[in-house]
Amino acid sequence: MKNMMKLFLAGAAIVGLSASAYAEDKPTIEIMSSWTSGGEAAALNVIKTEYEKRGGVWKDSSIAGFGAADAAFQNRIVAGDAPGAKQGVIGLAAADFINQGLFNPIDDVAAAGKWAAALPKSIHDLITYDGKVYLAPTGAHGESWIFYSKDAFEKAGISQEPKTWDELFADLDKMKAAGIVPVAWGGQPWQQTKVFNMILLSQVGIDGFLKIYVDKDKSPASVEGVKKTLEILGKLRGYVDAGAAGRNWNDATAMLITAKAGVQFMGDWAKGEFTVAGKEPGKDYGCMIVPESKGMVYIADALWFPKTGKAETDKAQKLLAEVVMDPAIQVEFALKKGSVPMRSDVDKSKLDVCAQKGVELMTAGAIVPDQAIVLTPQQVGALDDFVDEYWSGGSNDAAPAAENFFAIFE
Repeated sequence: MKNMMKLFLAGAAIVGLSASAYAEDKPTIEIMSSWTSGGEAAALNVIKTEYEKRGGVWKDSSIAGFGAADAAFQNRIVAGDAPGAKQGVIGLAAADFINQGLFNPIDDVAAAGKWAAALPKSIHDLITYDGKVYLAPTGAHGESWIFYSKDAFEKAGISQEPKTWDELFADLDKMKAAGIVPVAWGGQPWQQTKVFNMILLSQVGIDGFLKIYVDKDKSPASVEGVKKTLEILGKLRGYVDAGAAGRNWNDATAMLITAKAGVQFMGDWAKGEFTVAGKEPGKDYGCMIVPESKGMVYIADALWFPKTGKAETDKAQKLLAEVVMDPAIQVEFALKKGSVPMRSDVDKSKLDVCAQKGVELMTAGAIVPDQAIVLTPQQVGALDDFVDEYWSGGSNDAAPAAENFFAIFE
């Protein structure tokens, strides 16, 4: 009996070692992301499922809140313990790491997948540094959206989408009178900056927006545009509820889903929350570009691939890049996330009515980049602080604040 037990244990050990060795042979990757809300997690699962179908092993290190996730990632980099992949934004934040030689290029994957032909040139340029491709884009988001509850609009007697800011404020008054929270406000600095930007685009236009953020233009026309933007932003204070401070964006979206609130100013990732809740665009909720805007602010997500010093991780990174840019995965990811596929050669017929509007604007070139794409992380932080101080300060004197706005570029 003892001999049989020894043989059994020895066999079990061999099986265990074999299983371990088998797992190690598979391309294993740890991915850090801030995609933890319902729609975000469902979208990330699309990539995970396909990655595992292709033989990979997935280790999730998601952290709620992109600020917290970015801080954790930087700590891992400093400690010499980088994850295999990081979800992040295309732009100067990624460029900082690339310029320091901390990311792996994925040229061979991009060349094999003909990314240059499949991606809009502006996006391909943003993932390419010194002639090498470093980032795998997952999807683009429009950030100039107002989402609204159809039930709330009906209860307040609103029959059509407002075309001007004056009409919007009149509708907000109707909702307030009907006992509905007019604006589901996410009282966090980054969310407030998104609203500032979508209003700014409506006031200065595409060329004016680019002059301010790209050229750092301080002309009287730019100052006046910022002033008008702050006036509209300040007026919105009268339409939010007492619990708005610090509210997460998905909690604000939930207020629309339950018809407790009328509208939300947010990027189109909010659609993912509606989808998880079983709500349909055009039926249960509506989507519109903010009044008087001729275009859309956009931001693009991508996966970053830090250097880990491990050959097996390099292999896993390339497999993940292939999965992310697969045309079918791009569409399925977009449906869950509420985004727009980055590839121009995908089947767009599956996209919802809101996404179709976004595609039209992107195709027409009626888009401007989010500040995270064109500003340094320090300038982005200064902008968040500026908007938060104006919003929280309660001042309605926009003129001096408009003059102070341009200090964020110094």
